[in-house]
Amino acid sequence: MIVVIGSINMDLVLRVPRMPLPGETLTGGLFQTIPGGKGANQAVACARLSGGGDRMRVAMIGCIGADAFGVALREALRADDIDDSHVASLPGVASGIASILVDANGQNSIVIAGGANDMLSPARINAASALLEQASIVVLQLETPLATVRHAIRLAHALGKIVVLNPAPAPTAGLPPDMLAQVDYLIPNEIEAAMLVGTAPTDAGGSAAIEAAARKLRAQGCRNVLITLGAKGIHAALANTNRHFAAQPVTAIDTTAAGDTFIGGFVAALAAGRSEVDAIAFGQRAAAWSVTRVGAQTSIPHFRDLEPDDR
Repeated sequence: MIVVIGSINMDLVLRVPRMPLPGETLTGGLFQTIPGGKGANQAVACARLSGGGDRMRVAMIGCIGADAFGVALREALRADDIDDSHVASLPGVASGIASILVDANGQNSIVIAGGANDMLSPARINAASALLEQASIVVLQLETPLATVRHAIRLAHALGKIVVLNPAPAPTAGLPPDMLAQVDYLIPNEIEAAMLVGTAPTDAGGSAAIEAAARKLRAQGCRNVLITLGAKGIHAALANTNRHFAAQPVTAIDTTAAGDTFIGGFVAALAAGRSEVDAIAFGQRAAAWSVTRVGAQTSIPHFRDLEPDDR
């Protein structure tokens, strides 16, 4: 089983010709409400990208509001056969939302209101300990309280589970080394990696800076670091090798949830027993497919959508 702990949001997506300037009003285009949130996106990606007749079970731990968005978000998880028994519906609290602008080049700008996600507590993780005991891999992000994420990582590590952390959004103060030492796979994008090691995000783009960030993160205790670079691919600093994986060339129309799709594909392949190299390549194929579609969960492929050699 794969257990994903994290955020569940409704994405409010507006397509715009370009990002507005401060104080500017733009006329946009298509508006959509699409289930999202990094946690839910990664759970959906894990579920859809687990292939074969014996499909990997995926469970989600998180919080939603007792509102219309919450009802829709739970239905979206169930549509992909995700175990939602530890998704709490909280009265009097709004479900999390993300306001997303997507420009004509497929690049996005996102603002999040955490809502019910901010109520995910260590006590709720403890209440799901039996579920964690069944897991082979536990996946987390940082759109829920850091204290809860730390507690969940500590518990999963103590249970001997593979821990995957997507440190997004990255805290400007970095992450505690004792927490990073309990992470088996840290998967930031290049901006997040720079922030975690105290480098200005604008300095993140060069290959030397990316390799240096990966070394620093591994020196802080992470066993493996995968830095996602968008159209430039993946830099993988693994326990026994350092390698660059080139991206599959595609014409992107919307990059929302591309990183989540990569993580879901990587984790699903790893849970199925594939090697790290094969799992990275599979995640990349899934992410490349996703950027040619619009939205978060609406853009995540199923296992059957990818190349024949993945069937």
